[in-house]
Amino acid sequence: MMIFVFGGSGSGKSEYAEQRILEAGEMPRYYVATMEPFGEEGKKRIERHRKLRAGKGFTTVECAMHLEGLLLSEKGAVLLEDLSNLLANEIWSENGRGWSQDLAEAICRRIKDISDEQHLLVVVGNDIHRDGEAQTPEMEQYASLLAECQTRLVALADEVVEVVCGIPITLSYTVEAN
Repeated sequence: MMIFVFGGSGSGKSEYAEQRILEAGEMPRYYVATMEPFGEEGKKRIERHRKLRAGKGFTTVECAMHLEGLLLSEKGAVLLEDLSNLLANEIWSENGRGWSQDLAEAICRRIKDISDEQHLLVVVGNDIHRDGEAQTPEMEQYASLLAECQTRLVALADEVVEVVCGIPITLSYTVEAN
């Protein structure tokens, strides 16, 4: 089962995603951390997330990019935190793939594979599209690629939840056949 959880910065989406993993019952719990610790703010955010999940039985697996290399020792519940960092790392990090035509497809295909391999996968995404206009053409391209990834994951997910001010809103959608 795959759940896609998204929301704006500080919306409570991470806490909600963790809660969904905890509610899944006793099984191995993996926290796949995608954030590279750039700057003081990044380090503080990582530390905050570590404190939030302390004592909850998560095994943290650092995987800032190249999800195809992610190996988990047992079948369990996986929290992938988060899609926007993963995509940014794939594009701009020294060991990333850079701008590639099939990047969204490759990332989402591997996320689908992880979902098929595990009991539960909760993917966290950021709603950057409400923050206003992208500042540069490069950021517009990133926002567009992130939207493509999110659209693909929504189509693959069993459940889609938007978190607004700490309130989870389960979204339903209908895919029409052409």
